[in-house]
Amino acid sequence: MTKKYLTQAKKPHPLIEVWNDYPEILQNDNRILPVPSIEQIIGEVFAPGKFYYYVINFADSTISHHHENILKMHGLSKYPVHLKDIIDLIHPDDLEFVMEAERMSIEKMKQINGFDYQQELKTSYCFRMRTPEGNYGLFHHQALHTYKDENGRLLQAVNIHTHIEHITQNNSYIVLVSGINGREDFHQMQWIKKDHFPKSAAVVFTTREVEILNCIAKGYATCEISGMLNISEETVRTHRKNILKKADARNSSELVRKAFEWGYL
Repeated sequence: MTKKYLTQAKKPHPLIEVWNDYPEILQNDNRILPVPSIEQIIGEVFAPGKFYYYVINFADSTISHHHENILKMHGLSKYPVHLKDIIDLIHPDDLEFVMEAERMSIEKMKQINGFDYQQELKTSYCFRMRTPEGNYGLFHHQALHTYKDENGRLLQAVNIHTHIEHITQNNSYIVLVSGINGREDFHQMQWIKKDHFPKSAAVVFTTREVEILNCIAKGYATCEISGMLNISEETVRTHRKNILKKADARNSSELVRKAFEWGYL
């Protein structure tokens, strides 16, 4: 491993230990990057509640371009400027999972040759973070990769954190790598700790059902889903009915809760 390719965080944090095991995919070139199109990115994510985002520069783990919600959702007095400041908000008991989730997502991308189209893949999983009251609540983490260098190494990403405690308090400990911008990739990976026995999904949804489930979760109406997926409204209604029946869910809210707990979102 050549040292010049290792990332150097301005404030050390545990994810550096993971990232520097993969020098071929992360770049330490601290160049000035353009601001990603946040509006387009937010259209690709699922945020069923209060959320915020920030931009990561992988060369030195600095963060910028924060959404203002980050202050009130964590009770912060100023915007964090280092990724370590975000990691310090994570429940100590969840740090092991966060590190393994990062490694699992990178390994999955290597396995599927996903680095060739990394900007069309999204990584998501859940962990607990500190709230203004001094407690910890469950947050849904989504990472989208925005810029790469001329050699294909990652320079920048946008992270989106959504508070989902009002939906569920149960963490599935599932890491999800899924496609965006029309890609149909969908890879679930279960993290199993020695003293943790995850609740496995009671059902298996088809690829089309997963697409429609994600649209339902984002709040799209039947007519909108029909136009997005280029299928008839009657077909959407039939899929929706089947999805609710499979999940044994009475309504969309219950469906979304179960989808989170089963690692489909």
